[in-house]
Amino acid sequence: MTTGFTPPGAAPGPGSPTEAHLLLVEDDEVIRNTVRMCLERYGFTVSTAGDGLTGLEIFRARQPDLLLLDVMLPELDGIGLCRRVREFSLAPILMMSARGDSLDVVSGLEAGADDYVVKPCESAVLVARIRSLLRRASFTPMARAPHAEARGGAPEPDGTAGPDTLVFGELTIDTLGMEVRRAGEPLALTPTELRMLLEFAGSPGVVLERRTLLSRVWDHAWQGDTRVVDLHVQRLRAKIGAERIETVRGFGYKLRR
Repeated sequence: MTTGFTPPGAAPGPGSPTEAHLLLVEDDEVIRNTVRMCLERYGFTVSTAGDGLTGLEIFRARQPDLLLLDVMLPELDGIGLCRRVREFSLAPILMMSARGDSLDVVSGLEAGADDYVVKPCESAVLVARIRSLLRRASFTPMARAPHAEARGGAPEPDGTAGPDTLVFGELTIDTLGMEVRRAGEPLALTPTELRMLLEFAGSPGVVLERRTLLSRVWDHAWQGDTRVVDLHVQRLRAKIGAERIETVRGFGYKLRR
């Protein structure tokens, strides 16, 4: 019998995120227990649920740092659970798919997931994805947008309200307070969406390839799926304005000044 998960061969090394609380929602008891024990060995605190509705109740009650869920769940499937959680939380969501087909991946990302892994999955890959999402959710505010020094002689954004505020038309980005406003109204961006926007804002008018965004935002260019980038660009456009991010066919995307 396959559990769809390869247990670790060594104990966790130094620097394990011992304070992170994860919620694992998986209906297969063998897989659920195997993954839970593995994650606990890496220093995580893990709550579990065997169906989507129970997972939603636990998430509301305990407010975990990250949600790890399977696509195929009884009562409320992973896509539905993801949508329900996104109604009130911006916590990172990592989906697991047994098939990894396009419909599962696209549906999960459109529902609000930040990333996904395909089962069977090596424990090192799963933990790396989790740590990447946790870093993204807790990164330190910056005094200026990332990679600004790489612009060289590139023009500044079309307006600058201060050293820590970037303005692009009706879009305002406070890089210290990590707040984004559109026409004065605050936007609720997930950590992944915010990191992506900061990458664009750090190089306005410069085309960023999908692989570049995957490496900088998701930290896993080594086997990442560029569909993750495309779906997040689509979600970001819906919030900041479709015209603000331009597609450069065959290359990538750029933020219009």
